[in-house]
Formats: sequence, structure tokens, C-alpha cells
Amino acid sequence: MSAQRMLFFTVAALLAGGIFLSGYQTVHWLLYVVTGMLVFAGTTGICPGLMLYQKLGFK
Repeated sequence: MSAQRMLFFTVAALLAGGIFLSGYQTVHWLLYVVTGMLVFAGTTGICPGLMLYQKLGFK
């Protein structure tokens, strides 16, 4: 496992912990999307956010 994938898993775990501690009914639905994207990126190695920024011209 690469360091980048481990970083994705760590950030997803921290977000999930924050969602749990805040309460599932009080957090905005967008946090679930971000957490899901990070878990997907950690599992597959394909980061949708990184691909989007590369298509926008960032390096």
C-alpha cells in the first residue's frame, strides 16, 4: 500500500469519526460524499478529485 492510499484512508477515517461524533442527523450530506470518494480512492488508487483538478489544468 502506498503512502497516498494510506493518507486517503486516514482522512476518510477522521471524517467518519467526526460525522459519528456530531451525529448522523446533524451533518450535511456532502460530508458523506467526500468520505465515500476518499474510501474509493484508497481502495482503487483512483482519486476522482485529483483527476478533476488535473483536467482543470492544475499539476
